[in-house]
Amino acid sequence: MSQTWDQPPGERFQSGGAGPDAEGFDDVATEPVRPEPSLRCAECGGRVGAEGYCEVCGTKAPSERDHLVEKPASWVGGVCDKGVRHPRNEDAFALAACSVPGSRAVAIVCDGVSSSDDSDVASLAAARAALAVLTAREGEEVGVLLRRATEAANEAVIAGTHPAAANAASCTLVAAVVAGDAAHIASIGDSRVYWFGDDGSSAQLTVDDSLAQEDIVAGASRDEAEAGVHGHVITAWLGLDAPELDPEIVPFEAPGPGWLCVCSDGLWNYASAPEALAEIVAACRSEAGDDPVALAEALVAWANGRGGQDNITVALIRLGDPTKG
Repeated sequence: MSQTWDQPPGERFQSGGAGPDAEGFDDVATEPVRPEPSLRCAECGGRVGAEGYCEVCGTKAPSERDHLVEKPASWVGGVCDKGVRHPRNEDAFALAACSVPGSRAVAIVCDGVSSSDDSDVASLAAARAALAVLTAREGEEVGVLLRRATEAANEAVIAGTHPAAANAASCTLVAAVVAGDAAHIASIGDSRVYWFGDDGSSAQLTVDDSLAQEDIVAGASRDEAEAGVHGHVITAWLGLDAPELDPEIVPFEAPGPGWLCVCSDGLWNYASAPEALAEIVAACRSEAGDDPVALAEALVAWANGRGGQDNITVALIRLGDPTKG
């Protein structure tokens, strides 16, 4: 399934609230949001320094990066959350969509590698650079465009990394571009895209670049591999020390109404198999309904309720809806 990425007549992309402006990507900052030095500590009233910690009692001040929400259109939305255990949010995402449901949308999720320096900067830079490519180019074959976006994301990570860094900044990337009921996906690392159909069908659409996946190929069960010592060791990533970029490009056609879910491992840690995660989505949907942000918030809350051991990002795109405009 080959497709050219074209803007619908009379439509333009709108980006989400935490992402870059749809018309001007050149001036988008790639630094993570940090508290202003003039902030006061909620615990003792002391001055909060530029790094986000109280200069009197040492308490970390909340950051805007702790919980981000984007909803560029009624049918596309997501949430990026720090989780419970991590001191900062090293996930990032970027969304854009045309206003007409079922037309054009882009969702990108990047997960900073915690063992690398400035992984929060890397993930945000990568997500924004990829979005700029995917929303600016038209008339190009989607697979080629996704590879260009991956290269741009990698260049953005490298641009923010000191050449002599001992632990070069790095992150994963998964990007989905949607046109009608069709999607094309590119992935590097272990952030994922799932399909959850209204009819109960489900599928994991990406294959992880990880040692756990290699163990699965060698015969281990999913549970054994992901719970083992190789559980979250990735074999491909973005950054100065990354291996050769070779994103997996996956085409997908929605068989009916449902949700395309683009997420980091902070979500799938607790229900990796598509059938298991589909049950969670269905339960959350029964409470939250079909607003993409409300459903994403419910899934984030569920993951935090299970321990929130990692940052959590959930982006949702509604596909195949018979009520779409």
